[in-house]
Amino acid sequence: MTAQDKPLVIAGKTFSSRLIVGTGKYPSHAVMKQCHEASGTQMVTVAVRRLDLKAKGEDALLNWVNREHVTLLPNTAACYTADDAVRTCHLAEELGLSKWVKLEVLGDEKTLYPDVEETLKAARVLVKEGFTVLPYTSDDVITAKKLADIGCAAVMPLAAPIGSGLGIRNPHNLRLILEAVKVPVIVDAGVGTASDAAVAMELGCDAILMNTAIAAAKEPVRMARAMKWAVEAGRDAFLAGRIPMKAYASASSPLDGLVGR
Repeated sequence: MTAQDKPLVIAGKTFSSRLIVGTGKYPSHAVMKQCHEASGTQMVTVAVRRLDLKAKGEDALLNWVNREHVTLLPNTAACYTADDAVRTCHLAEELGLSKWVKLEVLGDEKTLYPDVEETLKAARVLVKEGFTVLPYTSDDVITAKKLADIGCAAVMPLAAPIGSGLGIRNPHNLRLILEAVKVPVIVDAGVGTASDAAVAMELGCDAILMNTAIAAAKEPVRMARAMKWAVEAGRDAFLAGRIPMKAYASASSPLDGLVGR
């Protein structure tokens, strides 16, 4: 019997695409738009504090995002305290962007690792205020459980440092998080190429959020297309169920009944 897939549902909203992409680092707004289309994404992140609110017409980033088909996910990039992150979310709401937010509270400028204490603090406030919170966090299962218990709509553990392209550094921790929480688990940060995306999905992750891997590729549009296929293939492989690993060879064709045996 074929395993039937279920759609990705976050806070009651259904998505057919399991790939979330960003809006930064692209060679141009036009290339960004082409990448969004090639990836098939239905959700894109926007760094609120880096938006040029004075830009008009073609210079305005948001004019290149098709908001009829894409859910906007304002993020709190460049925030280092819970208070700053909460204020940034309020600004996003005032600008009419969304009450869905990617919560990102950083603890270190070099590694861009999350400050989990400040992240938890901000999440508690934002959930109480009615925001749909998707927090970027470490791959620590205890923190993931606390965020889910607070009422976050998903948890987004890093696979590797932001923009590093190192791939899935600790698949075991991701498996622990998948077992521990009931909300969607979205890998955020560290994916470098299509095979990384496939591995994350084969582990059972519900979706992947990426930006640099597409935007900084030599051919961003082609990479966006590759990421779309990789996410779909990885998801299909997870549902199919891989064969168990063995220490020795196993014949592809049965040996019983062969002539002379």
